[in-house]
Amino acid sequence: MSTVAADVTAAAARLAGVATLTPLQRNERLSAATGAQVWLKREDLQVGRSYKLRGAYNLLAQLDEAERAAGAVCASAGNHGQGVAYACRRLGIRGRVHVPSTTPRQKRERITALGGDAVELVVGGDTYDEAAAAAAEYAASTGATVVPAFDDVRTIAGQGTVGVEVISQLGGAPDVVVVPVGGGGLLAGVASWLRAHHPHVRIVGVEPAGAASMAAALAAGGPVPLAELETFVDGAAVRRVGDVSFPLVRDCGAELTSVAEGRVCTEMLDLYQVDGIIAEPAGALAAAALEGLDLAPDATVVCLLSGGNNDVSRYAEVVEKSLVHRGLKHYFLVEFPQEPGALRRFLDEVLGPDDDIVLFEYIKRDNRETGAALVGIELSEREGYEPLWKRMEASPLKIQHVAPGSTAYRFLV
Repeated sequence: MSTVAADVTAAAARLAGVATLTPLQRNERLSAATGAQVWLKREDLQVGRSYKLRGAYNLLAQLDEAERAAGAVCASAGNHGQGVAYACRRLGIRGRVHVPSTTPRQKRERITALGGDAVELVVGGDTYDEAAAAAAEYAASTGATVVPAFDDVRTIAGQGTVGVEVISQLGGAPDVVVVPVGGGGLLAGVASWLRAHHPHVRIVGVEPAGAASMAAALAAGGPVPLAELETFVDGAAVRRVGDVSFPLVRDCGAELTSVAEGRVCTEMLDLYQVDGIIAEPAGALAAAALEGLDLAPDATVVCLLSGGNNDVSRYAEVVEKSLVHRGLKHYFLVEFPQEPGALRRFLDEVLGPDDDIVLFEYIKRDNRETGAALVGIELSEREGYEPLWKRMEASPLKIQHVAPGSTAYRFLV
């Protein structure tokens, strides 16, 4: 048995009575869609609504008296900070949590609530990495112990206890385990334990397409910083994976895949509207990846639903991204002649009977004869786009499709 696998087993005993034994639930919707038997490990129902408590507590519980007296500090996108806050309060350790400004307000408030008087929350920087630099500076000046979100064997071992619970609850090993990936700690812990105890389980790690730092590390032969980082899937948006987690992931034989933001948003909405589950973007990663996996009929598949800390104010953006991803919402720049009836002709000759204008905004007036407008159109079905575009091409109006991901799209929408 590997050292890390043994550490995971020890961590499971240490967390008994501290971490909640979260449900393992069969999901009818995902099972019907894939032909497999899909189970969700509901870590959104964990203390802090995320699996992160496991790693934080496992590390802090092993500090000696002097280390406890010096306090603890961490950087977090939100969930890890909640785990550290709860662990500090439970263990009587003074703590400090650094989060970037992109961390949703809901997560910030939960850090404060879980930590109480034992923990100080510091907000600063635009990315996780900037928060991590601030935490490291504080540790260097005070002697506080840094509690890494993923890059420490003690954190990794604690997070790996999710895998131990899955096997116990299922009564045996599944065929496939699907794990979300940010810095790689959860995947490293779960995969290390499974490889030691159930080596034939297929392990799939899922990254956000705009933050695929583990895939970049595997391609480069070691951790490398991403030149660009999309932060929407904030719980898994890590610019550089860990030096400790990387070799464990590299050597565990896990597959890696990535999922587009829009697909994640669609799964978030399905989880909420069909299953009654509130998942944050990172929490929906594993389930969102299923449609792209080759799964054997009736295979037993476990998806780790890693967190449920989603700010309700984000749902408008979630719906928007899902509609665009499914081809149901499109944006166009339309140059209208400044004459009576121009808009009416657009409505009568270009729009179909089931097409709906959801945005109409003049961008600028080029001259006295024409004016450009940004027009958002929502379709009733994906197949409606081609007929719409053909009518636009046949129209005397000058119309440009604003493609998702283009510079114009990021600027205008």
